[in-house]
Amino acid sequence: MSNEKATIETNKGSMVVTFWDDVAPKTVENFKKLAREGFYNGTAFHRIMKGFMIQGGDPLTKDESKQHMWGTGDPGYKIDAEFNKKPHVKGVLSMARSAHPDSAGSQFFVCLDECSFLDGQYTGFGELESGAEVLEAIGETPCEFGAGGEKSKPSERIEVLKVTVG
Repeated sequence: MSNEKATIETNKGSMVVTFWDDVAPKTVENFKKLAREGFYNGTAFHRIMKGFMIQGGDPLTKDESKQHMWGTGDPGYKIDAEFNKKPHVKGVLSMARSAHPDSAGSQFFVCLDECSFLDGQYTGFGELESGAEVLEAIGETPCEFGAGGEKSKPSERIEVLKVTVG
């Protein structure tokens, strides 16, 4: 265990997550690499589903003119899934993906509640250590219908100012 943490600074405050290197080492390494490169700086939480999760990490969210494509961006590669036995409960950091298990790249989500239906199907790779009030505040952001037809598009920009690892 490296005991490294990541601080996700947003325009609503900061959240600190600890990594699960023991069950998802490649996923943790990928997230840390992207964070150190500044990949997440200036992105937004583009998908918020009250009582479920907040999702971010799409580089396309840096460009307001690409809103119709938000949710489809990645770092230009995919990583293999590292499904594990850790439960998806409130505060868990996990990788977002498409229907294919090995389709995650940079997008991640933080659970707002217990989401056991995701267990064994999504790669959980960390958990919130502090900033629960920030997670709650983001989770309460009013949303409108987005391009995908679900009411999950935040009515205000929830920006990721920067993600630091240390």
